Amino acid sequence: MKKLTMLSLLTGAILMSGCWGDKEKNIQEDNGRKVSKENKEQSYAYPLTGKQTNERPAQRATAVVINNHPQARPQTGLTAADVVYEVLTEGNVTRFLAVYQSEQPEKVGPVRSARDYFIELAKGYDSLFVAHGYSPEARERLFSGEMDELNGIQYDGTIFKRDPSRKAPHNSYISFDAMYKKAEEKGYSTDNMPDRLSFLQPSEAVEGADQKAMSVQVNYSSQAAFQVEYKYNRDKKRYERFTGGKQEFDRETNEAVSAANVLIIEAEHRVMDGKGRLDIDLSSGGNAYLLQNGAVHIAEWSNVDGRILPFKEGAPMGFVQGKTWINIIPASKGLDKMVILENN
Repeated sequence: MKKLTMLSLLTGAILMSGCWGDKEKNIQEDNGRKVSKENKEQSYAYPLTGKQTNERPAQRATAVVINNHPQARPQTGLTAADVVYEVLTEGNVTRFLAVYQSEQPEKVGPVRSARDYFIELAKGYDSLFVAHGYSPEARERLFSGEMDELNGIQYDGTIFKRDPSRKAPHNSYISFDAMYKKAEEKGYSTDNMPDRLSFLQPSEAVEGADQKAMSVQVNYSSQAAFQVEYKYNRDKKRYERFTGGKQEFDRETNEAVSAANVLIIEAEHRVMDGKGRLDIDLSSGGNAYLLQNGAVHIAEWSNVDGRILPFKEGAPMGFVQGKTWINIIPASKGLDKMVILENN
């Protein structure tokens, strides 16, 4: 599927939302704001989760590259991210790009080095980009001023702090307070809210689903340490994440890592140098699975102005309210090789 524009996505989303328009006739929407004609009370929605809030969520998105080496686990701050991408790097090791907007945890990490595809994904949310290190390609792009960024190479020991209980390069952390202070010193904007994602009403989440999906296994590698499983928690209506058979929790809060939406896509991966660095095709589109509310949709994905979004028969699909995890796997592994179970 060709790369689309945000305009075409929004047009499709408007058509898709018509099925519940009668329920919303007394509601006016304006950049995430909802005003009831009956009581004039205002509420807002976070642009990347759809969750309601009483204050306009003007915070800029921040995208942080987070280490997923076994020695970096458990991580800090992943549970607060609105959108998380899991992508392979060299050596069949995955890394996360965690996008924050609705929540800003006190500390995030361990922070790891950038790759050019992380930059592309971060730009889709007009994010402040945070990493510790870079590949040669990523370094060239970051030094060109292509986007607002903070990197641990320049700020190691100042806004990036080392945890002495862990060994480098698995011990670099950053606080949001220090991050925003440095961003303001550099003249970066911190209050330009990203464009909204499209969200469904709860009753719409399983409409047109292809089958129940109480769990799904995503194998990035033959190594158990990178064999991922999402198990649906009926009570919480979220998919909880397991790696190597162990459930994942936040290091500081002990909160379970989970998502309301799990989007799994396949994309072409190509080794581009002697160190095993990858070139990943994130523009051509392809096959996808979207898991929501205990069901799976067989779908396609497209790159919409830097965002990886699901489509079905050419029409954009909405997310259920909450966090979203996007797993990008090599096309050679194929979605058809994954195991989806209807019962846990």
